[in-house]
Amino acid sequence: MQFASIRVITNDVARLAGFYERVTGLPVEWRSDLFAEVIAHPVKLAIGSAETVALFGAGSAEPESNRTVIIEFRVDDVDAAFERLGEAEVVQKPTTMPWGNRSLLFRDPDGNLVNFFTPPA
Repeated sequence: MQFASIRVITNDVARLAGFYERVTGLPVEWRSDLFAEVIAHPVKLAIGSAETVALFGAGSAEPESNRTVIIEFRVDDVDAAFERLGEAEVVQKPTTMPWGNRSLLFRDPDGNLVNFFTPPA
């Protein structure tokens, strides 16, 4: 088994994909107007339209309702990444955590919690 992706369901794939492309600097691959992937080898952040939920079962996912998952990206420089956030809602400015990681928490346009972190050297 290999972990492949996390999929976020949204009402606006273009907006969310553009946000992640801007803040991460990672490429987005479009599979259709309803589905895109942020490529962060070896895993991907998949972004699917709310219109695709019916394919999995009506009501199986609900856009903009996540309050349990943190989407995490390991970055080279948390403080530099902080400068790229623009208007994103910052939950925690760059902070060194008790276990040594430098961490930045913010919300994407759909309200999903995102962590950019750098482990200690």
